[in-house]
Amino acid sequence: MSLKLDILVLAVHPDDAELGCSGTIAKQIALGQKVGIVDFTRGELGTRGSAEIRDAEAAESAKILGLSARENLRFRDGFFKNDEEHQLKLITAIRKYRPEIILANAIEDRHPDHGRASQLTTEACFYSGLRMIETFGDNGEKQQAWRPKQVFHYIQDRYIEPDFIVDVSDYWEIKDASIRAFSSQFYDPNSSDPQSYISSPDFLQFIEARSREMGHKIGVKYGEGFTSEKKLEVKDLMGML
Repeated sequence: MSLKLDILVLAVHPDDAELGCSGTIAKQIALGQKVGIVDFTRGELGTRGSAEIRDAEAAESAKILGLSARENLRFRDGFFKNDEEHQLKLITAIRKYRPEIILANAIEDRHPDHGRASQLTTEACFYSGLRMIETFGDNGEKQQAWRPKQVFHYIQDRYIEPDFIVDVSDYWEIKDASIRAFSSQFYDPNSSDPQSYISSPDFLQFIEARSREMGHKIGVKYGEGFTSEKKLEVKDLMGML
């Protein structure tokens, strides 16, 4: 039987969700919502570590965050496409978890996988709502059509002006711990792996600075910014106070 989630986070690489929106994940879980992550690839093209190491790191991060589910679609890192084959696999995952909200990769970014995954997500979310597209669950049962009510994109390496910002000040320590669960990827003076763009000590400082920048915009210590695929409805102006 499939697990109904409130929020499903889609991430092309293990650690994308942690870097981009794990404070929001932790906050929503603390509010009693069920949140899961579906990683597209195992990050096997990463300069440091290995796919097997990142599998273990993703599992450890899931425990830190308190996720209700985490799985990996095992698309080819760097070489997956936004085509029928990949859309159907993602539609199957969306229909499995039936989320109200999806959080997805940045709409464009330094890493080309991020923008491509973003577009794949956008199209799969739409097609997931079409009942004439048939998909089947883990036990071979025909899945029902499902379309999330909202798709939001977290902001990654390149700055994108957010449509809204979530206050994650109370959840910074959890976010930081979930990121550091991917110890093979980040700064370690004792590591013999080659250096990479994200393995310098400056990179994690940048992540904190970005969260501080987003928080500053809304008058709090730490924030995470998102862009929205459609305009957000406000039913009551007083609810925005």
